[in-house]
Amino acid sequence: MKETNVVVRQARREDAELIATAVCMAVGYDTSHPIYSVFLTLAAREVSQYSYRNALIGEIGGRAAGAIVSYDGARLAELREPIYPLLEEHLGSIPEIEDETDDSEYYLDSVGVLSQFRGRGVGAALLSAATDKAFGEGYERVGLIVDYNNPAAERLYASLGFERVGTRLFLGHKMWHLQRTKQ
Repeated sequence: MKETNVVVRQARREDAELIATAVCMAVGYDTSHPIYSVFLTLAAREVSQYSYRNALIGEIGGRAAGAIVSYDGARLAELREPIYPLLEEHLGSIPEIEDETDDSEYYLDSVGVLSQFRGRGVGAALLSAATDKAFGEGYERVGLIVDYNNPAAERLYASLGFERVGTRLFLGHKMWHLQRTKQ
């Protein structure tokens, strides 16, 4: 059943746990994985790829239900820089991380909805709000990547106007690159 009253708001520092959980979901880990500590630290910072300042929170009935992280693709290198020392500290090494976006788009990096709120329109509301924010700020294109093996997510993105424009490698894994252009 679709929820019609999802409220989307700007994230605050105290939303760091939800943001870190959403990013873990997006990359296929749960919060017991050591990478969660990395994402939690980054979510609480002012400047980082996963900063609360780059996140929106979806709420149902005043309860935080999900989060999306998005930013100007031209800022990827700057925003990603803080992750490297944390990966070394928490994981013991730094994996090669390909650039999943570039300066041609506003990038929807990660979206995750807590299990008890799935199927209620939270993901769509977050994606729409981040896209509207980007277009409102003057960006012409909004992009994201989706795993080849996640057709349900790709259908959601397509229902919101995103189309395949190519492929990207991310952590050595081929992903569809989708974009939506401002109308």
